[in-house]
Parts: sequence; structure tokens; C-alpha cells
Amino acid sequence: MKLLALNQSRDQMPRRWLEKWAQALGKELEKREKKSFKKTELVIVFVNSHQMKRLNHLYRGKNYATDVLSFESAEAGSLGELVLCWPTIHAQSLRTGLSPRGELGYMIVHGVLHLLGYDHGDPESESRMFALQDQIYSILERNVGLR
Repeated sequence: MKLLALNQSRDQMPRRWLEKWAQALGKELEKREKKSFKKTELVIVFVNSHQMKRLNHLYRGKNYATDVLSFESAEAGSLGELVLCWPTIHAQSLRTGLSPRGELGYMIVHGVLHLLGYDHGDPESESRMFALQDQIYSILERNVGLR
């Protein structure tokens, strides 16, 4: 999976780690989805809390800064776009016990699964999606690491 990362926030992003994470995620998805992600592009955009709150309100009607939003792409060769809010992810990591980079990796897996059509709107689909998310995250954490 090819990564295009854009940073619209003031926070430093681990670009090289993001590229490794996206490549490993693409390889893991190839095993599960039975299709190639080698030429597939994933766009990741980092925004600040104010920008994320505005986007979350506009697209979901929620008046708070969420961790990740997923937007499908109409372009061939593009999986879609993930918009991530580093301050929210960092705060969330304190609650989940993951490192900030671990939480970031978890949210990337979560967002990509949404782009692939997975959802957690009902208990059955939630159970299926989060089990898959946890499996993939564990493999990536082991193979790529969080540094």
C-alpha cells in the first residue's frame, strides 16, 4: 500500500513509521481480502482538534473532535482518506493504555477497515470488526513495532 501523508497540524508525525505501518497493513489485508493492495494509495491527513471538530460536525453531526474519520475515494487505485486528530489520539492513548503511536496504529487499522466496508453499527458487525482489528493490530505491532 502506498501512503500519501499530509500534515495540517503543528504536531510532528512519524512519517517513516507511517509508511512501514501502511505497507505492512497492505500485506496483511492482501492475505485476508484476497486482493492486491500493492498499487493502492491511502491518504492520511493529520488535523488539529478544531479542524476535526468541524469535520465531525459537518459529516456526522457530532460536535466534538473525534480520533479518525474515513472517506471513501471515487478514484481508481485509491482506497480512500483517513483524517486523524493527533491531540484526540494522544488523549485516548492515556485512557486505553496504549502508547500514543500504538493508539495511532490502532486508529489507522480501524479507519482502513471502514474504508473496506466493515462497520460496527450493530453488535454482530461490531464483534466481527473489532476482532479483525485486534488481530491485524497485533500482527503489525509485532512485525513493525511502535518505534
